[in-house]
Amino acid sequence: MSKDNLKGGVNEGGNSVINSVTNGKRDGERDGERDGKIDSEAVKRQAIALGFHQVGIAPIAMTLSAAEQNAQAALQAWLAQGFQADMAWMNSDKRQDIRHVMPGAKSMICVALNYYTPQQRLKGRQYAKISRYGWGRDYHRILSQKLKQLAHWLRSQPSPPGNEAIEARPYADTGPVQDKFWAQQAGIGWIAKNGNVITRRYGSWVFLGEIITNLALAGDQPHTAHCGSCSRCLDACPTAAIRAPGVVDANRCIAYHTIENRAAVLPEAIAQNLQNWVAGCDICQDVCPWNQRFAQESDIEAFQPYPGNLNPTLTDLCDITDAAWNQHFPASALRRIKPSMLRRNARAALAAHRPSPSRQHREPPSSIPYDKHPV
Repeated sequence: MSKDNLKGGVNEGGNSVINSVTNGKRDGERDGERDGKIDSEAVKRQAIALGFHQVGIAPIAMTLSAAEQNAQAALQAWLAQGFQADMAWMNSDKRQDIRHVMPGAKSMICVALNYYTPQQRLKGRQYAKISRYGWGRDYHRILSQKLKQLAHWLRSQPSPPGNEAIEARPYADTGPVQDKFWAQQAGIGWIAKNGNVITRRYGSWVFLGEIITNLALAGDQPHTAHCGSCSRCLDACPTAAIRAPGVVDANRCIAYHTIENRAAVLPEAIAQNLQNWVAGCDICQDVCPWNQRFAQESDIEAFQPYPGNLNPTLTDLCDITDAAWNQHFPASALRRIKPSMLRRNARAALAAHRPSPSRQHREPPSSIPYDKHPV
């Protein structure tokens, strides 16, 4: 989910795509190595060569840094309020301290892939809406492949003298890593008011990945926030899921309910406000000035939309068979939304268009009760 303020000024200053990386090799630098020690700039060049659009590095100290302590406290407060809904995996010791994932971790290599494509959805109440992240090939496959290649390259480099073998553990939205926090620490972008990471070059249309390593690499400066006084994402959310800047309540989130909620029926307050979203939700990203101004088409062909993902109709999805679902979503991140869930979502969105006495005098979203969905 995931802003800025053209009223307050969008900062056009640039993150260099590879921050401090220069072209070519420096004197004394071999392939991925400099003076017997792997160089951060060589790591970044290799990441860019593999097709990542941005890369940055955050150091991991032996004990929690002040920034990590703040992030840990924020996560604990978020969990204490039940904002994770049924995502029990968010409550993990490893997520709260990366050293529990790799005890000898010294650096976090963070990468971003731009996935934006310029196609626009057709307007009309008959069309279902699918989030851009799911238009093309499953991003886990693309991101994981590149991360594994980078990790393999790292492991193949000579270990610094007197050090143990190089460890490199990749994650592509698949493990207990606070990817947004680390992306900000590595200078990729900042955590925006809608909870997404915004980059200066691509807006928030990016997939994030990480490699945890026991290599001590020079880190980048953490990114500063540039949302200013903008509140477009908070104002646009039809279910008031953004409870405060950077605090998203999954119990109110359309994306959560259409993707993760396994219940047979959606909560009424969600169903009434779907606005035709059946697979994720891009409202808070579509209204973001950073996205409106800086989005650019990805050069990764696999992110181009599959036929039928742009403008399916609600009536077609209401009765989609398991076989048709299987054919319609090959190698797709949308396969997490099972056929019964997709039918449920489409039927709820269609029903929301029908006049109903219970909806004639609806309360505003901020006062609607959002009980956790039945398990």
